[in-house]
Amino acid sequence: MRSYPIAEEFLNSNQFEKNTISVIGCGRIGILQACLFADAGFKVLCTDIDPFMAVSLSKGKVPFLRNELAPIISKLIDNGKLSITNNLEEAVSRSRSIVITAPVSVDERGRADYTLIERTLRRISSHLRRGTLIIISSVLGIGITRSLKELIEQVSGMKAGLDFFIAYSPIPFPDEQNLETIKRQKRLVAADDKNSLDSAISLLEAISKGGLFAIDNLMVAEAAVLFNIVCKHVGAALAEEFSLFCEEAGLDYSFIRPFISLSQEYLKPTLPIDDRLVFILLEEAENLNIKLKVIPASLAVNNTSLKHFVKLVVDALKKCGKTLRRAKIAILGGSRTPNSIDTPKPIFDKLISMLAAKGAKIKVYDPFLSVKVAVNIPNITVEKSLNKAIEGADCLIILTGHESLRRLNLDKVKLIAKMPAAIVDLEGIIDPHKAEAAGFVYRKLGRGVSKT
Repeated sequence: MRSYPIAEEFLNSNQFEKNTISVIGCGRIGILQACLFADAGFKVLCTDIDPFMAVSLSKGKVPFLRNELAPIISKLIDNGKLSITNNLEEAVSRSRSIVITAPVSVDERGRADYTLIERTLRRISSHLRRGTLIIISSVLGIGITRSLKELIEQVSGMKAGLDFFIAYSPIPFPDEQNLETIKRQKRLVAADDKNSLDSAISLLEAISKGGLFAIDNLMVAEAAVLFNIVCKHVGAALAEEFSLFCEEAGLDYSFIRPFISLSQEYLKPTLPIDDRLVFILLEEAENLNIKLKVIPASLAVNNTSLKHFVKLVVDALKKCGKTLRRAKIAILGGSRTPNSIDTPKPIFDKLISMLAAKGAKIKVYDPFLSVKVAVNIPNITVEKSLNKAIEGADCLIILTGHESLRRLNLDKVKLIAKMPAAIVDLEGIIDPHKAEAAGFVYRKLGRGVSKT
């Protein structure tokens, strides 16, 4: 196996004007890539196998990163660079390149379901033009891209690498992405033949300012992506255990973390991250009759981190002479992305359910969280002002590091909250010493406190 060098020549602007791309899938990764390609000069058709998704987007309904994406999408549509259509087949027949972003679902038993991608490819294969490039941008199991390639060949009657080109270039951790993160990351791109790989490189380097890893073996690339995802989960499990140790030892993990040689991204203490894609690798291992130990153990550790966070809340309230039962909790933040209108964090409703089950009364304030989404979550009161959320609160939980929350005036907060009150800071954006000097009991993941 060999890696091809990255092509040095970029398509010029005139070629961009003639090149039409279909992005299939109006989810987060699809819309972000559609905007990046359109901004790079391509004519982009954004569509979805579900017509409702395309219609909703065409009406300006962006369910995530709204304040960032809505004006960009509007501008791109106005200047003719981006079009939204619910006619999947027509979009494909007009395109030289197709980016597939249909998600892979994982059932309760951890089994990956590729039905949506397979349905999408069956529909588009009979409408492909010769010379079309297809890039699969969803995270897949090992060997799946080759089976999808065979499906396209069977339906279209064309040969991969000769009549059409197919490559694999997923974007892991889709819920954490925005325009800048996709542009900056060094992206993997893979294909089994040189024609497909060169075509994919020429296309993707227009939006990948962080560079590309080029691999000429699809299965190697699929494994590399899954291994990288698992590394993040194992790192999160390590961070959880390091945090627990530091809390008991009276240390502050945030001071120790910069001196650890492993990736700082992987060792950041956090609440549970989306583990669905990890099960794709576990399913592959089961099919090969391999008994893995570390990965299931890391999942088990990560699944306890939310309980540990609730324990921090209980401990902080106890230090205030209060209990969680009937305590008034103000959750500040909850959206996935700081300073951007977005959907809730994956743990948002679970945390609320756990706190409510223990008798807490919960208010939520987040100017970047969709009120329509938030009001559908039971056991909470959504407040439109920070003061209303904090008023009478026994504990403030900071879930998202919005800039406005970084600038909290603690001297004013303590006049509104029910002192003594606690601050449990998931994001680590409040200075612990300033919080304690203002009279608050302060807790965060990985920060030990005196037991006396």
